[in-house]
Amino acid sequence: MLKEYERSPESMSREQRKEETKRYQKGLTARQQPLRAARLPVIVLIEGWAAAGKGTLINDLISEIDPRFASVFSADRALQGSERYPFLYPYFNAIPEEGKILFMDSGWMEETVRGAVAGELDGEECELYLRSVNRFERQLRDNGYLLIKIFVDISRKEQKKRLEALRDDENTAWRVTDADRWQNKEYDAFREAYGEFMERTGDVFAWHVMDGGSKAALRHDAFRLICEEVDAALERGKYNGEPFEEEFPMTEPPRLEDADLSLSLSDEEYKTELKALQKRLGELHNTVYRMGIPVVICYEGWDAAGKGGNIRRLAYPLDPRGFDVYPIASPEPHELSRHYLWRFYQRLPRTGHVAIFDRTWYGRVMVERIEGYCTENDWKRAYNEINEFEEDLYDWGAVVLKFWIHVDQDTQLQRFTERQENPDKRWKITDEDWRNREKWPQYEEAIGEMLEKTSTVYAPWHIIESRDKKYARVKVLRLTVEALEEAIAEREELNG
Repeated sequence: MLKEYERSPESMSREQRKEETKRYQKGLTARQQPLRAARLPVIVLIEGWAAAGKGTLINDLISEIDPRFASVFSADRALQGSERYPFLYPYFNAIPEEGKILFMDSGWMEETVRGAVAGELDGEECELYLRSVNRFERQLRDNGYLLIKIFVDISRKEQKKRLEALRDDENTAWRVTDADRWQNKEYDAFREAYGEFMERTGDVFAWHVMDGGSKAALRHDAFRLICEEVDAALERGKYNGEPFEEEFPMTEPPRLEDADLSLSLSDEEYKTELKALQKRLGELHNTVYRMGIPVVICYEGWDAAGKGGNIRRLAYPLDPRGFDVYPIASPEPHELSRHYLWRFYQRLPRTGHVAIFDRTWYGRVMVERIEGYCTENDWKRAYNEINEFEEDLYDWGAVVLKFWIHVDQDTQLQRFTERQENPDKRWKITDEDWRNREKWPQYEEAIGEMLEKTSTVYAPWHIIESRDKKYARVKVLRLTVEALEEAIAEREELNG
């Protein structure tokens, strides 16, 4: 399919092209301030053949722009060590803040195509990668990003000539890798794979194939394209995607009104079960680490429901070298100016490790919805985006556990009062807690919708009755132990 793309025509003289390139180059620099004012984030993805001139092109593109508001992503550096994380991890982590430009030296296309041609990705894995790419690009668009995708094309003969020239110079020989020579050998297979990738990932943001045979033409066409795309984006304004519903495998969602808050344990029952479950969890943590199973545990719940104490009992038996607890507060400015899932991608565990989130990405459909911190489109669209995110985690091999720690209003009031009156616990109660309490009905409605729309087969919700904190702690431990045992059994069966 790649051969069907037209290369840029030689439609002007060398001097005309040179002058117009300078004009576009200055124009790109001049557009940085309007981008900042519009809070529009821009990603320029440069893909293409080895030795096609991608690095040189990026150097040209950034040569005169303000480096405070632009950055460069190198796939070679970013992918080192990324094999222990989900496919999109290095790319989602790299997305720029609002008003800034990111230039990417290769990315998700190259990783997918190389894996496919090398046979490292089977057909099913390739399909999952393509699905993730399309979702990622759509989420970028819907959350206001501009993505410009360029493929630098050269012939097999030209690539071989350039690789040999680099190899024959002692100062550049290091730049020619075995993978580059292999790509030239398998040029036809790569060309077909690149074409198919473009065909299947060009709906949200179009691919632009450019002639890498002429460096002058490439510079001109790239500068012109970027300036035109930025102008069009500035004219139409920052995009805010419409919500839509994709089909996911759902469970019967739990309901707050069905929770039996009278459930409790005696002190003796609690001590016995707690000890046994913590011992078992410690054993399972060792197995999870050995087998490379990542675990993501999500805590949401009412203020004063007992999340902190619950997390401590869950984390106690875990090897401290193999888990992290992330208390999630209001986003910092650098977090707020990116896609809302960005700060959670930053905190994903490596394979074999456990990440425990004290509040999560579900703030998008609760506090941000109720307090008006995002648009209605944003929070309505988030149900689908969250299901996609969690499905990608599951496909990566992660165990995803989600707990809603539940109490009633009377219990919450009692605990608020106790905190207020106890100097050692007064720091736990804030004016915001009291304000949130006044919005209990709105939160109940939002929680109900959240449970209904995001309790999937691969990441179901569990309501944890926490009027009796002892009961809640044991229930969380039991559910975690059961989930890990099931995941280990499935991995053992898969591995034969």
